[in-house]
Amino acid sequence: MTSFGAANTNPNKSYEVTQPPTDSISSISFSPKANFLIATSWDNQVRCWEISKNGTALNTTPKASISHDQPVLCSAWKDDGTTVFSGGCDKQVKMWPLLSGGQPVTVAMHDAPIKEVAWIPEMNLLATGSWDKTIKYWDTRQSNPVHTQQLPDRCYTMSVRHPLMVVGTADRNLIVFNLQNPQTEYKRIVSPLKYQTRCVAAFPDQQGFLVGSIEGRVGVHHLDDAQSSKNFTFKCHRESSDIYSVNSLSFHPVHHTFATAGSDGAFNFWDKDSKQRLKAMQRCGQPIPCGAFNNDGSIYAYAVCYDWSKGAENHNPANAKNCIYLHLPQDSEVKGKPRAGSTGRR
Repeated sequence: MTSFGAANTNPNKSYEVTQPPTDSISSISFSPKANFLIATSWDNQVRCWEISKNGTALNTTPKASISHDQPVLCSAWKDDGTTVFSGGCDKQVKMWPLLSGGQPVTVAMHDAPIKEVAWIPEMNLLATGSWDKTIKYWDTRQSNPVHTQQLPDRCYTMSVRHPLMVVGTADRNLIVFNLQNPQTEYKRIVSPLKYQTRCVAAFPDQQGFLVGSIEGRVGVHHLDDAQSSKNFTFKCHRESSDIYSVNSLSFHPVHHTFATAGSDGAFNFWDKDSKQRLKAMQRCGQPIPCGAFNNDGSIYAYAVCYDWSKGAENHNPANAKNCIYLHLPQDSEVKGKPRAGSTGRR
């Protein structure tokens, strides 16, 4: 396999976030209202930066941080941009009233690490997905969940575009919920990809979802069987015989194209409707475990750090920087292409 060594972690000349986490970064998420960026890390911390634009230049200012007792795996914002939720290996979710300067409080508990968290404004509830094989829905003013949904296996990934929620678990299960009736599975699908699911992203129009696997492949899946002819899979994050995990799928909030990021250290922009790659970026010197667009799609943030996919024996602390970068996408990179009469697969 390719060795990353001390290779360039910023070949795309992206803006670097100051004072990054001291260990691998597990999630990043932007405020839905302003350019505040949250990152969670294996160093047990949740950090916030304010990003300011000066023409085409970006400046990042560390604003605040909170601690968990163990590594933090996931993060989400409340829709009003005031509050952050974070969960992880201490089996709890903390609610941090960031903008008011308040102290974090525990608002959710599981019996195993919490891998995913999502605020659902249409329900005024927090959804949490755990390796204890459940999803729980929480009214943050109450200590017990309003509903606990059993899953067939450990929750690995979750994406919500109300009323659509897609959950990827171990054993390649993809469970689809209609949140207007959240206590019943709407559909259970075996992943169209042959290997373990790493990430999912619900379409902005709620008509389907993307799924990415450890085997450098993405599936585009429509929920309506009448649209099944539009389903396809494609390869990405591969280099000759080396195959890398697809770690992150993010839809652009305006153009509805999407970004993939992978353990090969690359991020790419794609248009599912014309089945084209819009832009391939240079490979960074370490894997990209997570990426996210800001609320208007003018910034794509991505973390570059060791992702432990090759185990502790391949972790070289001397070379392992933990970086968060900010890329300013050009229109040509993220704007969809007109559909040709008949486009083949990529």
